[in-house]
Amino acid sequence: MNWKTIKGIIFDYGGTLDSRGVHWSEVLWAGWQHAGVDVTKEQFREAYVHAERALAKSPIILPEDNFLTLLRKKVKIELEFLGLYSPESCETIAQYCYQAAKECIEESRPVLDALSERYPLVLVSNFYGNVSAVLADFDLLRYFPKIIESAVVGVRKPDPAIFQLGVDALGLPAQEVLVVGDSLKKDILPAESIGCQTAWLKGKGWTSDEDAQTHPSQIPSLASLIGEINQL
Repeated sequence: MNWKTIKGIIFDYGGTLDSRGVHWSEVLWAGWQHAGVDVTKEQFREAYVHAERALAKSPIILPEDNFLTLLRKKVKIELEFLGLYSPESCETIAQYCYQAAKECIEESRPVLDALSERYPLVLVSNFYGNVSAVLADFDLLRYFPKIIESAVVGVRKPDPAIFQLGVDALGLPAQEVLVVGDSLKKDILPAESIGCQTAWLKGKGWTSDEDAQTHPSQIPSLASLIGEINQL
């Protein structure tokens, strides 16, 4: 990326601001282990996929749901899929994952503070229609006056059109926009296809193939972005 040409920034949300680039299935799996749920990782992954599909098909997540409420609903679906639901296990997992997200977001906050002082920011996210409520709960709304959310605009990553909406919201040429995301397939490559510059926050992915991938845009942490702009 060339910071001298960047005039606006698009951030992904889930996985980027709230988990250090780690795929959210890994955070949830850690929550299941913390709660002592006796399943294999393969069984958990089946439950994870089932829940994601259920949430995509039905309006289970409401616009006013914050992240803890979202987690309670998602984890309940996962546990029920395996016949293991109990209110206690569900709450333990949801609280564990919520606190993990809060910790990561507090690490992200200084980066957002620094970047928002110098650049307009836009959020582009695949989410369930409640990302504004999630951001409000974590006191992140103030950084993103414009939000492009898949459930609202009817376009999902990896469709480059969702990033074009973010570029349009910034009112800048694509080559002057930096896209920061945790997914090579869903964030980095689609954004590059429309001319954006990119920064890939790479953490543990969904598959070993993803973990093995590399890209010139990789950054070790969101904090590294501050170090680069401080050199301008």
